[in-house]
Amino acid sequence: MPVRLQKELEKLKKRILSLGAIVEERVRMVIKALETRDADVAKNIIDTDREIDEAEVEVEEECLKILALHQPVAVALRFITAVIKINNDLERIGDEAVNIAERVSYIAKRPPVTVPLDYGLMAEKTESMLKTSLDSLVNLDVDLAYEVCLKDDEIDDMD
Repeated sequence: MPVRLQKELEKLKKRILSLGAIVEERVRMVIKALETRDADVAKNIIDTDREIDEAEVEVEEECLKILALHQPVAVALRFITAVIKINNDLERIGDEAVNIAERVSYIAKRPPVTVPLDYGLMAEKTESMLKTSLDSLVNLDVDLAYEVCLKDDEIDDMD
């Protein structure tokens, strides 16, 4: 693989990890906002959604640039394809954090209610899945990716 392509792929890896870190932080924030009914944290999440949207566009443009300029094959092509898909999913996760934050803003003004579902455990497992999925991408680790699939089944069984 040409050195220039390797450098571009490393740069892409850093960008997707950076976006992943932002999304992970927003997920942590929205869970905390939900648990504490904190409308200020929820508002911050809503107000900073554009940062994730812009980062998603930048990562996608970087992927397309690499595809056009280097015409990668094999592992490099599969990596870029995975980044494109994961990039879209990270943006969607960010959007879901905003949707939850909007609900937090609403419920923060209402009296507390008892929720029969232990969403704290569900949230913890979901956070772990997000981190593990990013780790599996960066390390090209199939076993870690499989762990995420198993955790997804666990979460599906919780509802």
